[in-house]
Amino acid sequence: MSERIAVLGAGSWGIAIANCLADNGHKVTLWEFNRADYDLLISGRAHPNKLPGITIPDRIDITNNLAEAVNKPTLLVLAIPAQKIRVVCEKLRSLITDPVPCLNLAKGVEIKSLKRMSEVITDAIPTLDDTCVATLSGPSHAEEVARRLPTSVVAASVDVHLAEHIQHIFSNSFFRVYRSTDLVGVELGGSLKNVIAIAAGITHGLGFGDNTMGALITRGLAEITRMGVKLGADPLTFAGLSGIGDLVTTCISPHSRNRYVGRRIGEGETLANVLAGMVMVAEGVDTCRSAYAMAAKYDVDMPITREVHHVLFEHKDPSRGLADLMGRSLKEEVWQ
Repeated sequence: MSERIAVLGAGSWGIAIANCLADNGHKVTLWEFNRADYDLLISGRAHPNKLPGITIPDRIDITNNLAEAVNKPTLLVLAIPAQKIRVVCEKLRSLITDPVPCLNLAKGVEIKSLKRMSEVITDAIPTLDDTCVATLSGPSHAEEVARRLPTSVVAASVDVHLAEHIQHIFSNSFFRVYRSTDLVGVELGGSLKNVIAIAAGITHGLGFGDNTMGALITRGLAEITRMGVKLGADPLTFAGLSGIGDLVTTCISPHSRNRYVGRRIGEGETLANVLAGMVMVAEGVDTCRSAYAMAAKYDVDMPITREVHHVLFEHKDPSRGLADLMGRSLKEEVWQ
């Protein structure tokens, strides 16, 4: 059955998801807040800087008007950077007067509140409770989804019926959706892996090899799992698509913005210079701030996150950070 879907955010992921939904026969409206980007999308049905080589079919409506975009949708999809979710949701507060299913695509933790994205959404829009909100996560670079390359992700909600509904809305021959009720684990796995991906980029920029990368990914997963379990997640979730699947992909892929940031820092550039030259957002930079604060608040040992924070925000030399990781006291290999 065709749905009426509003996709808020016309970055690379928003465009890729809008196209996927249109492929499935749904009526899609794509909202772009920036007027210049909106004009570009309207005139060329594409955004060469964000998703080169991909066109937006005419059957997708594109608007710059938020009220028009959310006029009686059957599903609201938020493809908004994590630190902007609250701002957009506060604008939606007066527009969403009845409960409507809401799907979050952002992978991050709000810096000020340390809330996950589903928590931010329900906090900012009083008409929505946690049974109305789901998150889609997993190894899913927009560049590959837009090219219809086979991709598998997971939809998580505390309401299994909502997760099942999203499965059916999104799944097709190239985009396979699994379901989960572990919203905490799926959201944390998708968010915290971006910090580890920055570390992966740093090791690459420093010239280290596969042994280093294998160790980093494995121990990165260990500290992500520790935090997840502390906050009530199922540890097995981190062995799935939103855990190890997304972590490995983001750490090794040339599409990864977070790996890109880390690589350039490992090569000797400053964070400010790297970010100034980027068109799109590397969520791991802000999530590193959040994760560092979470580790302190919940007393969870996250040594890789700690060293990435020192490198990004305290001007620590990346080589020194790696040396300090390797020089810690020896211990038994544990996951929790």
